[in-house]
Amino acid sequence: MPKVAATMLSDMSEMPTIQLGNFTLQMELEDLRPEVQEIARKELRETPEIKKEAIEKLRELLKQEKDLHVPLNNDIWLVRFLRPCKFYPESALGLIKRYYAFKVKHADMYDGLLPSKEKNVFEQNILTVQPNRDQHGRRILIIELGKKWKTDKVTLDEVFKGCVLFLEAAMLEPESQVCGAVVIFDMDGLSMGQTTKFTPMFAKRIVDWLQDSVPLRIKNIHIVNQPYIFKVVFALFKPFLREKLRNRIIFHGTDRKSLHQHMAPECLPACYGGTLELPRIDGAQWLELLEKCDNEFKAINSYGYKKKVDS
Repeated sequence: MPKVAATMLSDMSEMPTIQLGNFTLQMELEDLRPEVQEIARKELRETPEIKKEAIEKLRELLKQEKDLHVPLNNDIWLVRFLRPCKFYPESALGLIKRYYAFKVKHADMYDGLLPSKEKNVFEQNILTVQPNRDQHGRRILIIELGKKWKTDKVTLDEVFKGCVLFLEAAMLEPESQVCGAVVIFDMDGLSMGQTTKFTPMFAKRIVDWLQDSVPLRIKNIHIVNQPYIFKVVFALFKPFLREKLRNRIIFHGTDRKSLHQHMAPECLPACYGGTLELPRIDGAQWLELLEKCDNEFKAINSYGYKKKVDS
């Protein structure tokens, strides 16, 4: 089990791992590999000098936000917000404020949000993250809202909470902070009954979250296996999309060659025309890993507007 560096907000001293045959599933908290350092330098302006200066400036800016309670002295936490903003402190401050304002606005989703309290969405196995990254070092989140989604067993709010937990976990990983994440929405088997569960209010929340409030680079959203009826669902989201995110949503249907133009087959399981030989991790296995990080999620939840950390 790898030791946890000073990357965590809680007192966790070791990062949990789960053994699946010969494969070890774990969060990746190691320092950046040389090739990822180069991506950070090229794409995010990340150099030791810029990083140091940006951390100090962001800390000073945050000190002026009297009603915002954050771990000011945790450099690694500050870097989590500086990386998606290319180390511009003013932009990072804006992101931090939107991140916490969103949590206040949607307190019914965020209050007490812990993996151990959201077992259902993981056990339904409609949310999972690939154990590997894609060819660009990105995390791959797969959301299956067709055949696997039993609307009487799991709500869209639960799906949203599961996505939040996954992306909060990805935010802890230096490589994910630099390279970002991609999402595969697998809509195979989407029914008319399922489409009625989507509302404009839900669509707006998801889009606001992705566009303004997630401190992670969402590089692409791939829609696969979508039936014609999916147009009804997408029409709810479209009015809220700004150009940047709209351009990152790519529709593939069942055309695997189209998907492979963006994601190498070596990174994908056979169901997406890939050649990946790693085990497919299911939601319950991710839940087992995330539950071991409950204390870290409690620490994450303890910060924000007008909140105090439990002593």
